[in-house]
Amino acid sequence: MTPAVNAARFSDLDPPTLYAILRLRIDVFVVEQECAYPELDGRDDEPGALHLWIADEAGVAAYLRMLAEPGGEVRIGRVAVAPRARGTGLAGRLMLEAIDRLGDQPCILDAQTYLVEFYERFGFATAGPEFVEDGIPHVPMRREPQGSADTMSSSGARRPV
Repeated sequence: MTPAVNAARFSDLDPPTLYAILRLRIDVFVVEQECAYPELDGRDDEPGALHLWIADEAGVAAYLRMLAEPGGEVRIGRVAVAPRARGTGLAGRLMLEAIDRLGDQPCILDAQTYLVEFYERFGFATAGPEFVEDGIPHVPMRREPQGSADTMSSSGARRPV
């Protein structure tokens, strides 16, 4: 059975789920990637923030955050997959769910450079020069509303948005 994609606003997250989400983010971004930075950035509880995650028998296996930006865009960030779940398509499933929820809003993200091709599969294009954040090269990317256009699924198959 395929685990469900869960979605919640900050105020709807129960303490054990919130703890598991934050632990995954800190384990991946702070510990594994060796980036000492303020992971708890004050944006998780913004009114427009939406948290998407997939849990397996061991807990939260994959996560991403959607934020409403002042210019009307949605920012996808904090995309993380637990080491035990990498290569299983969970990040792609989360991206497809996020895109489904975008509607006709443009979307932006800052991709770690080695993941640019992954995000291109979902209709994102480079939107500026590479920059270094917390010692890791990133590329700003943007996805315009697709209307009735197709989008690539995590398996490479085309599906309507």
